Amino acid sequence: MSWLVWRQYRASAAISAVFLAAFAALIVITGLRIAAQFHAAMGPCLAAHDCRWPADNLVLDGGPLGFLVEFTLAVPAVLGMFLGAPLVAREIETGTGQFAWTQSVTRRRWLAVKVGWLLLAALAWGGAVGALVTWWSGPKNAAYLNVFSPGTFDVQGIMPAAYSLFAMALGIAAGTLIRRVLPALGVTLFGYFGVRLIFMGWIRQHYMTPVTTIYSLAANPLPSGPFWELGQGFRGPNGPISMPNGDNIAIVGNGFPASAVPAACNTGPHHLENMLSCLSQHGYVQYLTYQPAYRYWPFQFIEAGIFVALAAALIAVTFAVINRRDA
Repeated sequence: MSWLVWRQYRASAAISAVFLAAFAALIVITGLRIAAQFHAAMGPCLAAHDCRWPADNLVLDGGPLGFLVEFTLAVPAVLGMFLGAPLVAREIETGTGQFAWTQSVTRRRWLAVKVGWLLLAALAWGGAVGALVTWWSGPKNAAYLNVFSPGTFDVQGIMPAAYSLFAMALGIAAGTLIRRVLPALGVTLFGYFGVRLIFMGWIRQHYMTPVTTIYSLAANPLPSGPFWELGQGFRGPNGPISMPNGDNIAIVGNGFPASAVPAACNTGPHHLENMLSCLSQHGYVQYLTYQPAYRYWPFQFIEAGIFVALAAALIAVTFAVINRRDA
């Protein structure tokens, strides 16, 4: 059965290997250039141990490949659409399932072997792409402290492998339930990106309770390492201070809205230090709510675990449908 799977997918495997090799070559070439830019710009301060992070004035140019790296977000969807969705749907649509599932190999074994190899291929492809992009992004991660950013977190570490497993399982399940290849392709595409957007926009930030730091109005501290900012602003004796709407907001030190300054502290723009001191005495502070740097890998493992569990549930649904449905 494994030999049959290899014969069926050897062309796809060869094409995938060529694309991966070309991508790896581009990644290595441009990655070495970015690393050289980073060390040329930051070498002196790294030697003196006095670099300032993030290095806002440093531009690390990956060229057109920078956009290609962002598009690796779509790699799992491509795998799920063109390998996963047709697995069962094509057999049913063309009628070959009537033949394949009535031979000496049971439909359960047929499905188990094919699904196993496709999931393994998705895991390998996603893991390889994730490892290459993580290496390529190393200098940028160090310079910009942005590994929590949505377009960065999702294409590095173990996430591409987990997303690939999920997308492949989604495609297989969609093809099994819909029994038509083209609709299954659409469901896989929109389902994959829809679920990912939900996690990225609403669920991910709640994996762990965020940290809130309170500091004075005159201070401008930043957490060490890359952090994910979830909220920032000012608080007064009566709670958070909302910023007024409009493009031309009058502000005082560190962005404090002038409209929120109490009369007792409104000493004019030429006495900023006195105003900030007065505001502090009246209980006004700054706050920053964020996810700290040391939670990066826990977040990776939490989200990867969720998507692996979703993949397992989708495969379980696939087996249940195939076992109960007539060919």
